[in-house]
Amino acid sequence: MLHPGTAPLTGPRRSLRGGAPTVAGSSAARLLRLEEEHAARNYAPLPVVIATGEGAWVTDVDGRRYLDCLAAYSAVNFGHSNPRLVAAAKAQLDRITLTSRAFHHDLLGPFVTELADLAGKDMVLPMNTGAEAVETGIKVARAWGYRVKGVRPDAANIVVFGGNFHGRTTTIVGFSDDPDARDGFGPFAPGFRTVPFGDAVAAAAAIDEDTVAVLVEPIQGEAGVIVPPEDFLPELRRICTDRHVLLIADEVQSGLGRVGETFACSSWGVVPDVYLLGKALGGGILPVSAVVANRDVLGVIRPGEHGSTFGGNPLACAVGLEVIRMLATGEPQRRARELGERLLGRLSGLVGHGVTAVRGRGLWAGVDIDPEVGTGRELAERMLRRGILVKDTHGATIRLAPPLVVEAADLDWAVDELAAALVPPAG
Repeated sequence: MLHPGTAPLTGPRRSLRGGAPTVAGSSAARLLRLEEEHAARNYAPLPVVIATGEGAWVTDVDGRRYLDCLAAYSAVNFGHSNPRLVAAAKAQLDRITLTSRAFHHDLLGPFVTELADLAGKDMVLPMNTGAEAVETGIKVARAWGYRVKGVRPDAANIVVFGGNFHGRTTTIVGFSDDPDARDGFGPFAPGFRTVPFGDAVAAAAAIDEDTVAVLVEPIQGEAGVIVPPEDFLPELRRICTDRHVLLIADEVQSGLGRVGETFACSSWGVVPDVYLLGKALGGGILPVSAVVANRDVLGVIRPGEHGSTFGGNPLACAVGLEVIRMLATGEPQRRARELGERLLGRLSGLVGHGVTAVRGRGLWAGVDIDPEVGTGRELAERMLRRGILVKDTHGATIRLAPPLVVEAADLDWAVDELAAALVPPAG
């Protein structure tokens, strides 16, 4: 383990703090100018230009190293440049990368079979991005409602939750209550009913004879790693079963090992009707997503009704298969449970010392910052100067989601640096 600015160590492990990022007059400055001039400003990233990565660490264009505590919003659960995943991708690059779904290829069958087995379901509909998985889940739920449940034509509705983040398409942002995601992009598609997250009673009250699904993130990531009450998901499962409504779990961020289980729903002993997967399914190498459900649900989709040129492509299946096989060992989940307990324990010790609350499950934590310390963005910038990459959200919260391959000593060092960064600046 090398901390920022250090050379490889041959002696005992040392913990060294790096200096400030060297943006001015550097290679980074030139690259940042190019982005400023030509890239659409749909993000406000921290001023670091990453060039390489290995495991839980990345290196910028000027050679400074950082501990990645975001993991590309859980897309890099298995670490940067994971040898198994890189080898799978390289081997497939020499064979074939794209056929479209107009033809069969030799990896789609194994991919959908092993993913279905991992989830305990019958069928898989492969797509590319997490938002595509959510859009596909919405279409599947509506088709199921009309063809199986007998909902009136064009009357289907879906119950969603306040604080949700399911993607950036116009349909999805139409049922977001985040003004940055929603404002200025209407008109929006009808058919969604929003109730408070964690309130199963409100969800039940919103369901009527035309409700086809309840769409929920088991843990809300973008909202600040919001963990629901312990009885929420089990009660939601009971309600959906009783009312003949699909329970759809958006596990794009929370799934595939992040919380110490293959699926976050399993933390509460809940099995949804539909899993929406993405991010980590592509191993941090390329976008891979999927809708996973039983035949009585996914079987409603007919040829020609939905598709994607790149969905389920050979390269995606090669990487996705290796991800599935890694998860099948249980090792990533075990690391997330054990290291997550350590991380959340250390973070909880900061409450009252610049932190007002800590939430999380597995290697996923939301940390609310005392306003006297500064904003979440300001704290993220201080952490950057200390060689640690974190992401702020909703003004006063930072999220920590390191790759599951992170070392315990690196987590301890990151929390020590966070404690130091929480000291309000002089003046």
